[in-house]
Amino acid sequence: MRKLKGNKPYQCSECLKYFSQKSNLVRHMQVHTGDKPFQCSECMKCFSVKSHLVTHMRVHTGNKPFQCSECLKCFRERGNLVRHMRVHTGDKPFQCSECLKCFRERGNLVRHMRVHTGDKPFQCSECLKCFSQKSHLVTHMRVHTLDKPFQCSECLKCFSIKSHLVTHVRVHTGDKPFQCSECLKCFSERGTLVRHMQVHTGNKPFQCAECLKCFSQKGHLATHMRVHSGNKTS
Repeated sequence: MRKLKGNKPYQCSECLKYFSQKSNLVRHMQVHTGDKPFQCSECMKCFSVKSHLVTHMRVHTGNKPFQCSECLKCFRERGNLVRHMRVHTGDKPFQCSECLKCFRERGNLVRHMRVHTGDKPFQCSECLKCFSQKSHLVTHMRVHTLDKPFQCSECLKCFSIKSHLVTHVRVHTGDKPFQCSECLKCFSERGTLVRHMQVHTGNKPFQCAECLKCFSQKGHLATHMRVHSGNKTS
């Protein structure tokens, strides 16, 4: 430990970070030593800082002392309440330096930045495919495990992705939330509406590489290609 002059006279000999109080430096040093002297009496988990143990104990006691003044929702940690309050205030203090998009939480900004950097730090151990978000990797792993945790309560059909279950349930409810602004026709899936809109726009983005004929849907192009391949079976 090294005492220096100034507002933060205490310097860490490991990382050279400065502190205003010696006690703060002592606690900080535990980051480098790995010392965790504060142990939970319930689950024996250890912490380097006493305040972290105090916060952790609320997991066992259920105590949530920090309450939102708007909706009265309660939280175990002050930081969680601070982040929650942005739902009510609309505050988005974390801004992307590339596209200036703003976010309520720093973690969301970190994940967003991978759109610009192309970073994909989460890799599948089976096929080595990489993903920018951990949740995407978790969903992908079900391709290998064949896990389908989302079950329809009507017909008991199972799905690996929750959004697929949500779409499927509309088969039973008849719900069609996606409406065409031109003819007011309704659809159960957004993708179906997007394809339908090409009827009005005349857009045909799928082009045959052989004869350059264009189609509004990928499936129509696939069917057309059989003319060139000689394969006329489905």
